[in-house]
Amino acid sequence: MITTKTSLCCLTLLLTIHSFAQKPNDTTKIDEIVIQGNRIQIPFSQSSRDIQVITKEEIKRLPVKTVNELLGFVAGVDVRQRGPFGSQTDVSIDGGSFEQTLVLLNGVKLINSQTAHNTMNIPVPLDAIERIEVLKGPAARMYGINALTGAINIVTKSAKESFVAVNTYAGSGFQAKDTLEGKGIYGGGGLQVTANYGSEKQSHLFTMSKDYYNGMRYNTTQDNNRIFYNGTYRINKNHSIQWLGGYNYSNFGANGFYASPGDKQSKEIVQTGLFSLSSSHKMGIFTLSPRISNRYDDDDYRYLRYNINKFRSRHYTNAIMAELNSSVHTKIGDFGLGVESRIEQINSSNIGKHNRNNQGISAEYKGFFWKKWVVNAGAYVNYNSSYGWQVYPGADMAYIFLPGWKLAISAGSGQRIPSFTDLYLNQKPGNVGNPNLKPENAWQYEGNIQYTRKTLKITAGYFFRDITSFIDWVRDSSNVPYSPLNIGKNRVQGATARISQQIQFKNDHVFGYFLSFNYLNPTYISTSGVQSKYVLEALRNQFIGGINYGYKGFSIQVNNRFIERIKNKGYNILDVRIAYNIKGFTVYADVSNLLNQSYKEAGAVPMPPRWYSLGFRYLWGQKTKK
Repeated sequence: MITTKTSLCCLTLLLTIHSFAQKPNDTTKIDEIVIQGNRIQIPFSQSSRDIQVITKEEIKRLPVKTVNELLGFVAGVDVRQRGPFGSQTDVSIDGGSFEQTLVLLNGVKLINSQTAHNTMNIPVPLDAIERIEVLKGPAARMYGINALTGAINIVTKSAKESFVAVNTYAGSGFQAKDTLEGKGIYGGGGLQVTANYGSEKQSHLFTMSKDYYNGMRYNTTQDNNRIFYNGTYRINKNHSIQWLGGYNYSNFGANGFYASPGDKQSKEIVQTGLFSLSSSHKMGIFTLSPRISNRYDDDDYRYLRYNINKFRSRHYTNAIMAELNSSVHTKIGDFGLGVESRIEQINSSNIGKHNRNNQGISAEYKGFFWKKWVVNAGAYVNYNSSYGWQVYPGADMAYIFLPGWKLAISAGSGQRIPSFTDLYLNQKPGNVGNPNLKPENAWQYEGNIQYTRKTLKITAGYFFRDITSFIDWVRDSSNVPYSPLNIGKNRVQGATARISQQIQFKNDHVFGYFLSFNYLNPTYISTSGVQSKYVLEALRNQFIGGINYGYKGFSIQVNNRFIERIKNKGYNILDVRIAYNIKGFTVYADVSNLLNQSYKEAGAVPMPPRWYSLGFRYLWGQKTKK
């Protein structure tokens, strides 16, 4: 088992490695990353929150093929897949539930008002991603509703140069499939095509991808298809228009997903459509950014796949959102103001027809004083047609006390509005909703210290979060259905430590490492004598480490993740990627779960044993960094 003492020893060892590295060789140029807020843009060096940024270079090195898999390597992020390789995934941050994390795509909120189980149906392959920003802690004043424990913003590429990337891969565990579905071995693969037409005036990013796996167990075949487009037209340096559209189709066997062992014949088909049209305008000291977006979901759950006329659940969900964000830059700081309106509708066979409206107003201020102090403060005022008025303030402050050193503290609030499933689901004998639920509310206090020098990044921090009216699905005994209740308070204390660095040597050798340790100590003040469906499966310890080495076209990446959940035994997942690149053509080999661990992330779905895959990627037209 990984202990805190072991983690501190590893951190000390890596710091020692850094101290012996020759300073002139650490010559990698770092461009300043600007965090993509909806109103005020914040350079990463001036951020006063705990924000992690996963760059496209880091994404390329990791032995992953989907966004869902990638997030499993981010400190504090808990990824729980019901199907391997990105089929159906719940994502949470720092011990929260999967309903409490807000996911965005280029700033567009991907909230699914039916259930957050479908949040990660994102039609974007890895080659289309510029970076991923992970903000930990309540973020209501920045992003509005449902950002209770944090937010994940996926930023796609908008390059001024043209390129085409083709990535294909296949793999297997070389183990026999379940005999109920015939002979053969468990295997599958995918194809991702990403193309961009870019110039000084415009860029057009287009992607298509498909993944298919024949299922390790009975009725676990999955077929995922995605298409995505993102366009930008730059009228001039002060005005631009952006639009995006995407479609995701997932068809998978759902054996063990929600109601094991009775759901052995279950199947689910989920279709998601996304659309957004926005623009950006700079007029002197003012900026103005309107946006309209829409998310449509069709979730078809068949408890008996061979008899769709019995126990079938069909959910049609639609969410339309209009936003207007603005900011003004003055001598005393930046002021931001935003208004938004969201209309949510559902038409479901076992939830019914419902709709609700949500309106919000955001106000923010950011100031930079004496070249050392950064102050951010603001509030989000929310009106929901079901719950009335709510106000969520927050403030952050950072002190840059030495070159590269930053001390930051923050206090913020947030909320999570119950989903339509929480409120109205009628799925006896398994799950029954509760229309009397109230929203979850949270306050979080945190402090962290950060050191950055070129590619070396070190962060250590502590937080305390207090959630009132906490919602969990519970039951008194196994003879009654689960139902959600505001069971009381959920308090979490957590500590984190991270270090990473990439060293470029003069003789074309590259060495890098990253190491993170998260410890969570949750306590629950709730109704006694009930069985919890989700809360006892939160993270307790998470240890992620990796090293990479490269020489000219050759590279190797080795990663290990130790995951320990409350009342569950911990497990180690060791992954390796070996790659060779020559003139834009890359061949890579991955081994996932090298230690052949037996483990589950969600439901009653065992994750794959040791898995081997081979991939080929060709990139034409885009300059790449070493």
